Amino acid sequence: MELALSAEDAAFREEVRAFLKDRLPPEIAAKAGSGFRLSKDDHVRWQQILFEKGWMAPGWPVELGGTGWTAMQKHIFDEECALAGAPMVIPFGVTMVAPVIMAFGSQEQKDRYLPRILRSDDWWCQGYSEPGSGSDLASLRTKAVRDGDHYVVTGQKTWTTLAQHADMMFTLVRTDDSGKQQEGITFLLIDMKSPGITVQPITTIDGSAEINNVFLDDVRVPVANRVGEEGKGWTYAKYLLGHERTSIAAVGRSKAQLRKLKAIARAEASGNGTLIDDPDFALRLAQIEIDLLALESLVLRALYAETAGKPPGPEASFLKIKGTEVQQGLTELLVEAVGPYAAPFQPEAFRQDNWNEEPVGPDYAPALAPLYFNWRKASIYGGSNEIQKNIIAKTVLGL
Repeated sequence: MELALSAEDAAFREEVRAFLKDRLPPEIAAKAGSGFRLSKDDHVRWQQILFEKGWMAPGWPVELGGTGWTAMQKHIFDEECALAGAPMVIPFGVTMVAPVIMAFGSQEQKDRYLPRILRSDDWWCQGYSEPGSGSDLASLRTKAVRDGDHYVVTGQKTWTTLAQHADMMFTLVRTDDSGKQQEGITFLLIDMKSPGITVQPITTIDGSAEINNVFLDDVRVPVANRVGEEGKGWTYAKYLLGHERTSIAAVGRSKAQLRKLKAIARAEASGNGTLIDDPDFALRLAQIEIDLLALESLVLRALYAETAGKPPGPEASFLKIKGTEVQQGLTELLVEAVGPYAAPFQPEAFRQDNWNEEPVGPDYAPALAPLYFNWRKASIYGGSNEIQKNIIAKTVLGL
């Protein structure tokens, strides 16, 4: 779908394209656009380029460093970045904890953390899930006991993305277990260099170690690092999850993958023609493109509501479900399109010092199997799709 853009939005798109052509480092674009893993330095380098341009935090208020863009301009920026092969901005700071600090944090917390997030001085991770407390997040057991001006935190967080690089972790802890589960949860900001924190990598099916166990053994956290009121963390967590689920839709990234899929399907042979001429494959390709168009429309509606000052509501669950279904469907078709060349998993091709070595098969083949494996988790993180359907049933359908 080609959106009908106003003259102003068309000019903005050209501005974004010119910026990406001029400022996006080609070696980073080559790695990100091909699906290879980026280092922390790669991400920080790109984010600091965005900061210098004033484009690091499109969703923030202008007075705090935001862009003042319209919903359509935010959408155009995301799409053009994805199509150019720009890395996605790591969301834990700028799009997840920052809105919580803005809405519920103290002035001291805003003054300290927001500028550092904007400049990428701090790398954040999310301490929500625990062993046995994933989708049922309110059952978390990590405890925080008040001791004067500190909380003493003991417990374990898991599936903590990029915790091995993190300077800070925003986390949910239990400060009271005498009432309802949701009423005893508190939202803390924890310095990852604090004594008592151990990070243990978890190797996933795609061969990466982007997720971790985080063990907290009598970690002392200043009470000044509590966001909002003690015991109100569940309210702040739901607010954060609304922003996370909206961003998970990743329309721009899916449109970039769709473009790649079409190019591969036109190149790969199938019978007497190319794969895109195969009726069965073409039907499945058309269906996922239709789903993506519908998702894009819903994302635009959510962005316009956000621009008008309305926080994400139940529509965030729709975006999360359909966005991850589209992502997984695209990776399935990509692997099918490449055929046997997608089967060999070549982990050596993904080392930071070896990412541009000659692969087995077409140059686009090695990244597809890991991408397929990695995106299996998309329907689970941010609240599993089954849980999102329950939310929709209760809040939208009244069941």
